[in-house]
Amino acid sequence: MKVIGLTGGIASGKSTVSSYLKELGAVVIDADIVAREIVEKGKPALKEIVKYFGKEVLNEDGTLNRKYLGKIVFNNPEKLKILNKITHERIIKNIKEKIKFYEHLGKYKVIFIDAALLIEMNMTDMVDEVWLVAIDREKQIERLMIRDKLTYDEALKRINSQMSLEEKKKYADVIIDNSKSLKDLKIQIDILWNKIFGGA
Repeated sequence: MKVIGLTGGIASGKSTVSSYLKELGAVVIDADIVAREIVEKGKPALKEIVKYFGKEVLNEDGTLNRKYLGKIVFNNPEKLKILNKITHERIIKNIKEKIKFYEHLGKYKVIFIDAALLIEMNMTDMVDEVWLVAIDREKQIERLMIRDKLTYDEALKRINSQMSLEEKKKYADVIIDNSKSLKDLKIQIDILWNKIFGGA
């Protein structure tokens, strides 16, 4: 079974690629869903987060207020490091368990790990190939402004806080260009999909 890591910068269209792969019948392990699972009520990671960041990071029902926590760590690299220390190891462990589960089933030729921080979290050693969704920088800024209702400067700040596209390209086995239309994007994915399954 081949494991392919799917990654891309913020507002690059990685989720669109992931959704289309699911439409084609792919098994996709979504790192963002895993990240939500490990901080659910009663989980050790949530207890650690509350211990460090305080009870104000919780909603009234005791669940994690991800938006509020995001605001805290986004402008504080030191606090972001602490949050990553609490969550990253657990996310990786959980994803490894899911990979083992699909391997054990023995009926899948390929599975995908959809992870924005695949490279930053050193998860490249867990995959056989890295697929990178790339987008023109100005388009990326524009999409992020529309999606998250941000100013140009806010969008730029978020993009600049991530590993650059040029740096990510060094790790990529396949680069999917999402600077054109959705139709063009799907054609690229169809070609890659058919290579895996030999046109079957």
